Amino acid sequence: MGELIHNSHVISELENLGIETIYEPEQNACGICIIRSHGESIDVFNKVQSCGYELVDLTCFDVKKVQQKAMEMAKEGFFVIILGKKEHPEVKAICANAKDVALNPDNIFVASNVQALKDIEFKIKSVKKVGVVLQTTQTFEYLLDVIDYLSCICKVLKIENTICPSTSLRQNEAKKLAQESDLMVVVGSKKSANTTHLAEILQKITKTIHIEHQEELKNYTELIKTSVNIGVTAGASTPDSIINEVIIKLENIN
Repeated sequence: MGELIHNSHVISELENLGIETIYEPEQNACGICIIRSHGESIDVFNKVQSCGYELVDLTCFDVKKVQQKAMEMAKEGFFVIILGKKEHPEVKAICANAKDVALNPDNIFVASNVQALKDIEFKIKSVKKVGVVLQTTQTFEYLLDVIDYLSCICKVLKIENTICPSTSLRQNEAKKLAQESDLMVVVGSKKSANTTHLAEILQKITKTIHIEHQEELKNYTELIKTSVNIGVTAGASTPDSIINEVIIKLENIN
């Protein structure tokens, strides 16, 4: 149900193995339907089963944790703010699950930046309790900015830091590497939230390029040749084989 992983190369390999990507369950279906790591709404779970599929839930444990925290807050009457990208499948699932149990479904809000919160400041000030959860691939810096803003305008503020531990570790290690590098190369899908956030973080430290595969390096030949120390990092969904191809290509250019 949806792309199993945000990496076009892996999706292609899966298709060759007979694993299809669907976006809507088919009636009177047979076979296994996988709920991917990003999760889905309760309605989708029910629809998949009613269509005749064998359901296999592979929702990431950390994503389940965000859903649970958001649902608990929604049940308790909090105005729930989900920090993340509104159109990302993980965020859609968190939002749908929270709305499903909320005392008031209108009190679930997705914010991709602090400005989005400022746009509804009147609403935030009008409620008694505000709860915050994060898309697992968001940055700690974004959370700190939100806390700094909300703490001044909320009566009761509850924060749940639901950033994935491995995402935080990857970001911190990459930042250390960037401080020692003239150029950082981030390898991974442009649709991958954790990969794009990684590139955004590193761009503030040193020159950074975000590529999906080694062929794209030809667009940066001069930059690569003039860089003394080049660091390479990748998103969680990037296969080792693609990372190694990028490293070999960099060595050949430089």
